[in-house]
Amino acid sequence: MTQADTPPAELEMEGTVERFIFHNEDNGWSVFKLALPKRGREITAVGTLSAVKPGEYLRLKGRWVQNKEYGPQFQFESYLSILPGTLSGIEKYLGSGLIYGVGKETARRMVRAFGLDVLDILDNDPTRLKEVEGIGAVRLKRIVAGWKAHRDIKDIMIFLQSIGISGTYAAKIYKVYGPGVVAAVKEDPYRLAMDISGIGFKTADKIGANLGIPPTSPRRARAGVLHVLGQVSEKGHVCFPLSDLVQAAADELRIDAAIIEEAIDSLAQDEILAIEDRTPQAFVYLRPLYISETGAAHNLDAFLSGGAAPIAIQIDKALAWFEERHRIQLAPEQKEAITAAIREKVVVITGGPGTGKTTLIRAVIEILEKKNQRIKLAAPTGRAAKRMSEATGRHATTIHRLLEYNPAEMGFDRNQSKPIKADLLILDEVSMVDIVLFHHCIKALPSSARLILVGDADQLPSVGPGSVLNDIIDSKRATTIHLSKIFRQARQSLIVVNAHRINQGLMPYPKTDFGRPDYEFLKHDDPAEALEAVKHLVTSAIPERFRLDPVLDIQVLTPMHKGILGVFNLNLTLQALLNPGKEGIFRGGHKLCVGDKVMQIRNNYELGVFNGDVGRILSLGTDEDPIEVDFDGRAVPYEPADLDELTLAYACSIHKSQGSEYPAVIIVLSTQHFVMLQKNLIYTAITRGRRYVAVVGSPRAMAMAVNNVNRSQRYSLLRHRLEGLL
Repeated sequence: MTQADTPPAELEMEGTVERFIFHNEDNGWSVFKLALPKRGREITAVGTLSAVKPGEYLRLKGRWVQNKEYGPQFQFESYLSILPGTLSGIEKYLGSGLIYGVGKETARRMVRAFGLDVLDILDNDPTRLKEVEGIGAVRLKRIVAGWKAHRDIKDIMIFLQSIGISGTYAAKIYKVYGPGVVAAVKEDPYRLAMDISGIGFKTADKIGANLGIPPTSPRRARAGVLHVLGQVSEKGHVCFPLSDLVQAAADELRIDAAIIEEAIDSLAQDEILAIEDRTPQAFVYLRPLYISETGAAHNLDAFLSGGAAPIAIQIDKALAWFEERHRIQLAPEQKEAITAAIREKVVVITGGPGTGKTTLIRAVIEILEKKNQRIKLAAPTGRAAKRMSEATGRHATTIHRLLEYNPAEMGFDRNQSKPIKADLLILDEVSMVDIVLFHHCIKALPSSARLILVGDADQLPSVGPGSVLNDIIDSKRATTIHLSKIFRQARQSLIVVNAHRINQGLMPYPKTDFGRPDYEFLKHDDPAEALEAVKHLVTSAIPERFRLDPVLDIQVLTPMHKGILGVFNLNLTLQALLNPGKEGIFRGGHKLCVGDKVMQIRNNYELGVFNGDVGRILSLGTDEDPIEVDFDGRAVPYEPADLDELTLAYACSIHKSQGSEYPAVIIVLSTQHFVMLQKNLIYTAITRGRRYVAVVGSPRAMAMAVNNVNRSQRYSLLRHRLEGLL
């Protein structure tokens, strides 16, 4: 680390809170003026405060930072509240609204009556307040209760900060646990990792150590096991080998493996975990994932065993009718797929871009509609459902809406006892469907229905746990149609041609002089040069050439989150270019402003927005009104507590782009991304573009991705269950 890189030393500042410039009641984030009596001046302080009012005397620990818009600010990490010691300070403090029933005039009278002793009287002899004009028995009761609540909250915040919890999380924790927070945290600090968004096991473990919980505590071991299993499920595993789990948890916690084994047994007895004993090794599940996998296998097996109700139809005549209607000639593999979809109970249709999946689905729909079949169309995301609607001319919905998610019950209304009303269900983008969602979907299917699963098995697997599409294909329980022929019109697109070349392990053509000029590779080995190229493409080259909106129509994709070409830095850079100079709300190191393109990063069933949904901020709200975000024409209200679920979306990870299609895509590839570079990653990225794809970066990085055919193994036993091996 150079001298220029060395962070400034931590400093202490003491002073009186004069006034708040900004204060977020939800998370405590504040910007305020602090008067420094010893220096005779005011400074701007930024950080997280809870239950602090103007007039309070604070001791802050932090560092000076230079804000580009507002100049020097003192950014503090911790604070200590010291009751004011001057008459004017006490009067301002009591009159700031911290006590219900005490306004500025009452505060002035209290200070005039008792001087510097007024705070001691509030603590120890509050009945004397009746000596103050305007304070009777009823008002006294309110003041005493308000003062006690204020002091209780302050004591709680001091306790939480004393055990290593920052002010930001202290406010969140108090909101979840309320007045019983001290007892709850002392009893089991590891529950914080489960209950509080943003607090992981490592933070909870530090808190546990500060509270004196020994490293070998069974509570710590149980929490550590759940932490490791949570991490592997985030990587897509439904289960994990028992021996590997024991070793990983023992290494993480630095304790003996025997303690971990006891913790796993204890968690299994409490039905928090499930263990599948099988030769040659046992597998451990988080209980909800075990229920999802076994339930999905059982219900799909029962569905397949039920057989398909016959439909009186002459397939050859139906196919000829469709061809004549649309003046096309179906390929033999398309005819085979349509025939299977009409006759079979479950059919999987898989293939890359340009192989005719859409034409095939339209044929099935139009033919079966003539037979009065009730057909439902669904996809995992709103964008995928919208594309399905546009391609078929029929209404499509998200799977969550198809199953009628009920926020009050935290579950789906559609299930075995109330199945969806359909003779045929067509699910698109099934490579994105994780085991939990598939479990709920398959158990809501009526036994008399048919099921068509459409997806590209060569794309990245789902963000959530499981490899549902590939497991079903590999089990050979369902008829699977692999579409491979690229149709003539699609062969004019270099996006399509290159996607198939990558899938075959071949380097993509950098540019073409024939067909549509819809793909280019822009060579920039230096990451800083690549970033400049991205800025030029987004702000001028693509909008001018294709007449596209740089915010709505262009999506930058990158394999990783960190680094100069990572999601975080790309978003900050593009926000400054495309939506500059606006006031906003700070979240997670970035600022959210009106007009910003944002992405929902976790499912929020109550708001009806889901992981990966992209919208645009309409308003930042007021004290009375919520923040509003536009998702495909629907204004969704966000309370401040929900804003942690939003992130800037000018750039996003390739994983997050699954199921979406954009008019123009810019893919950033660097050798810095070598950990993530693999064939299905770049294949997925290129197939997101509809009119234009630009790859910016290193040819060597592209070669690394194309030649890396190793799929990350996901531990799942769905295939084995469908094959009857479990």
